[in-house]
Amino acid sequence: MIGIEVHMEYKINVGDAIPEFKSIDQEGFEITTEDLFGSPVVLYFYPQDETSTCTKEACGFRDNMQRLAQEDVVIIGVSPDSPASHQKFINKNNLNFTLLSDEKAELCRKFDVIRETDANGQKKLSLERTTFLIDRDGIVQWLERPVHIEGHIDRVSEAVKQYIR
Repeated sequence: MIGIEVHMEYKINVGDAIPEFKSIDQEGFEITTEDLFGSPVVLYFYPQDETSTCTKEACGFRDNMQRLAQEDVVIIGVSPDSPASHQKFINKNNLNFTLLSDEKAELCRKFDVIRETDANGQKKLSLERTTFLIDRDGIVQWLERPVHIEGHIDRVSEAVKQYIR
């Protein structure tokens, strides 16, 4: 299996329906679970706009949008940043997809991407970079967690070919 790491302690795994949610995009429009039905969706969670790794990941999706769009795939990024931060990030990097703002980490909790980490003996909560491939009916068909940026877009593309028809 390509890039799948299944850990039973996670609430959302391959074969699970996505949880119901409401969120706001970079333009302030509300996006809900129902908005994702009908097209396959790559829903990816990342820690912060404008960091080098997050920018590399976003630009990877931007640069491969045509390849993914051939399969009717919609790309949506999610981070705890504000809609205004997302708009700046989109404009600066010419991103061609939606970013959802999750300032209260409600969506992150529903998708179970908040993990306790140990940094220098201090336990803290942080967002685990995660990508979900969701089919037209809202079922997770593939995921990568934690995401390793090198080769990530290729693994996503392969998963789309393999799991989305």
